[in-house]
Formats: sequence, C-alpha cells, structure tokens
Amino acid sequence: MNIKSLLLGSAAALVAVSGARAADAVTVAEPEPAEYVKICDVYGAGYFYIPGTETCLRIGGYVRYDIGVGDINGATNVRDRLDNLNGTFDTNDTYAKHARFALKTWTGQETELGTLKTYTETRFDWLAKAGDYNGGFVAAGNTGVTLNFAWIQLGGFRVGKDESAWVTFSGYAGNVIDDSLVGYGGDFDTGVIQYYFDAGNGFSAVISLEDGAGGNTVDSYVPHIVGGVKYTQGWGAISATGVYDSVWEEYGAKVRLDVNVNDAFSLWAMANYGSERNVIHNSFKNWEGNWAIFGGGTYKFNEKTSFNAQVSYDEGKSLGVAANVAYTVVPGFTVIGEVDYLNHAKSDYRAVSSDGFGAVLRFQRDF
Repeated sequence: MNIKSLLLGSAAALVAVSGARAADAVTVAEPEPAEYVKICDVYGAGYFYIPGTETCLRIGGYVRYDIGVGDINGATNVRDRLDNLNGTFDTNDTYAKHARFALKTWTGQETELGTLKTYTETRFDWLAKAGDYNGGFVAAGNTGVTLNFAWIQLGGFRVGKDESAWVTFSGYAGNVIDDSLVGYGGDFDTGVIQYYFDAGNGFSAVISLEDGAGGNTVDSYVPHIVGGVKYTQGWGAISATGVYDSVWEEYGAKVRLDVNVNDAFSLWAMANYGSERNVIHNSFKNWEGNWAIFGGGTYKFNEKTSFNAQVSYDEGKSLGVAANVAYTVVPGFTVIGEVDYLNHAKSDYRAVSSDGFGAVLRFQRDF
C-alpha cells in the first residue's frame, strides 16, 4: 500500500465518522420563560402573588428588645448567688430583659363570596427575670413559642385563634407599653367563631362566640358571648360592647370614646363594668371591683416623635399611670422610653397599701 492510498482511506474514514456524529446530534430545548413574583397592591403594601395562584401573600413581623428597671418593670428582690453561697442570703434588684421575634403572615384572595383572608402570628421569646421556678434567683432563657393568631376570614365571617372581641372590637388601651397596670381585658387569647358587619356608613357590629383560655376555657357547649356596636367618623369613634362569661356565669359591658382633636392630638376614654357574683377575675375582667375607668392621649410633635400617656383606676382603688416618648430613628426602627407608676391603696381587696415606680426602654424593628 502506497502513501497516496493511505491518505485517501484516512480521509474517507473521517468523513464517515463525522457523518455518524452529525446524525446523533442532540437538539437542546429552549429554556422555559422564568415566572417572576408579581406585586399585589389590592390589600396594601408588601403583598405579592403566590406563583401560580390568585392568592396574595405578605410576610412581616418585628424584632423587639426591652430593658426594664424598678418595682414594676425590673427584677426585684432576687437572690444574690455569691452571698447565698456564703450563707448570707442577700437579695438585689436588677434589670429585667425581654427579647422577642414575632413572625406574621397575611393572605388575601377575592372570591364570589367576598374576600378570603388569613392571618397568623407566632412569637419567640427570651426572658431574663426572677421567679419561683429558679428559687428566687434571676435567670435568662427561652420561654417557648406561642401561637398568638391563626384565623381564617371570608367576608365578615371569621374562625380560628384570635384575641377576644371584648378587647379588639373597641380597641386596646393607650399607646403605652404597660397599658394593663390596671387590667382591662382578662384573657385576650381565645378561639372564635365570629361575624363582623360593616354597614359602610360608619356603623359596624360584631357577634363573637369564644372559647376562653386557661382556667376560663369553656367547659360546656355554651360559649362565652361578646357583642358590640360602633360608629366611626373622621372625628373619632364611639362604641359599646357587652360580654357573657359562660364558665363563671358573669357578665360585663363597656363604652369607649375616641376623639381626634386635630392631626397631631388625639384623646380616648373608656369605662368598664363587670359583675363578680362568683369570682373576682374571669375571662374578661381582671380589674378589682365592679367598675374601672381608663383614659389617655397621644400628641405627635412631628413625623418622628410622639408623646403617649394613660391613666387607669378601678373600684378596688388601684391607680396606674404610664407615659412615654416614642421616637422613630429611621422608618421601621422605633425607640420608646416609658415611666410607669402603680398604686394599690388599702381597700376591701387588700389589707395594706403598696406603690411602686418603674421604667422600660424598648427597641423595635418592624418589617
């Protein structure tokens, strides 16, 4: 075989191999177009469509850190570990610290029966305080996870884990941290079967069948019952709410007035009444005596700074005063400094009087 024949044979072999490879070539499919998250502005800022659905979702929450001192907000009379070791059993006063991460979700979707909504809130808490569980020593640690809200709402119908309409319908107390120096609500946590009616002209109403919580959880097929009516306008709102506690067969009522004096100044007042035929405290009443009164206001110095105050008093001669200044450092980050005072006078509910001061500094990032 000469060199010319060898070259011709090699060329023919290369052509054959190239033809075979061309026949086996793989065609690469075009990539599917990416499905980007779409903004949903029907229910407010922060919502987006869950891909492939018509449901809008919002995820948010807050991170909070509180530093408390004094008789009300601090850790008092805690055992000194070193002195206890030496056998002297001395006590100290110290800070109380509280850190919280709250995770919230909201969903919304339009249906032929109205808007379908859900809301959840889960809280993770870390606390430094004194307690009997630690023999009177101060101890810091996680206090567990709590499910504070988990409800479904279609139109005006709501079912799930919520806070009692006794509190939520008329509104919480003032814009202070310690708004319950004199109690105004009993057990907030409860399961609900509820209907909310909005007439669209300022009038609204609610009827709520509730389970209660802890020792006030319903123990028969008869639920706690809350009902209320409200009238809201630009000047403020007025509401009346009634409640029946089926466990203790107690009842109560309250009225509340909110007034917007101007864009910077707002005032509110609330009067509560509750029976105490069987127990002093129940699922809706944690003040002493039949009646309690509350009042307060907010003054906004500017877009970043506001002053908030609240005064509360009950028939058992308990007086609570709280005042704070809230400052928004940057949008979403607020610092609040508050001073509190609580006085328990001698009355039919206690043999001796007592009083105390406290203060708390709060840092909170909302998102």
